[in-house]
Amino acid sequence: MEVLTKSSKETRRLGEKISNSLKVKGERSKVKGAIILALTGELGNGKTTFVQGLSEGLGIKQRIISPTFIIMRKYRIKLITKNSKLKTKTQNLELENFYHIDLYRIEENIESEVSNLGIKDIWNNPENVVAIEWAEKIKKLLPKNTIWIKFENLGGERRKVTVS
Repeated sequence: MEVLTKSSKETRRLGEKISNSLKVKGERSKVKGAIILALTGELGNGKTTFVQGLSEGLGIKQRIISPTFIIMRKYRIKLITKNSKLKTKTQNLELENFYHIDLYRIEENIESEVSNLGIKDIWNNPENVVAIEWAEKIKKLLPKNTIWIKFENLGGERRKVTVS
């Protein structure tokens, strides 16, 4: 799938739309491990903006900033049913945690770093959604069911986003 966005707001909305497709009840039982979104593209191409929309769609209210210097941030997924007057997490979802990982600063011993950070354990847990910026650095390590999302700058705020 290829999508053209004309603004950061549209890129963010695309992230939210994709999060909605991740929340289909019963689909998780068919897949082992976490939902992994591998984000690729040059610096400033919209990866973090997309993740902000993705996290909004997962019910995360905290401000999302790229974990460039700390490498990884964890958030609790808090989805609310639209018809509920009580703001409780929906019972029909199997997703619990969202991890935002940024591998920009990791240059050497990448496989060792991934192991030391426990990232493989994170993506083996089916209750997790994991978005990895600069995922091309660990392409060989990622599971086959990884969703690859490529961001290209078309000038200004325009982006081409390819999901495969």
